Amino acid sequence: MPDAEFEELLARAAQEGAKRALADAGLDGEEAAMDVRDLRALLDCIRFVRRTAVQTTVHLVTTGIILALLAGIALKLRIFGPGG
Repeated sequence: MPDAEFEELLARAAQEGAKRALADAGLDGEEAAMDVRDLRALLDCIRFVRRTAVQTTVHLVTTGIILALLAGIALKLRIFGPGG
């Protein structure tokens, strides 16, 4: 078998394998490109939500620590306690 014919056979086999893999994954047909774009957009949203959740957690922990420090200072200085 000549090399050119073998290369052509190999390219056709790869193309058919790729088509079959996409069909098995449900990404074949006319709307496949839109489906892939939707999946990418969904992944971007998941990454954004994860990043926002981490930032919110850091903000809450930081605010809690600051409030605890302020409460400790207020108690130490007896700002809210009886006597003066």
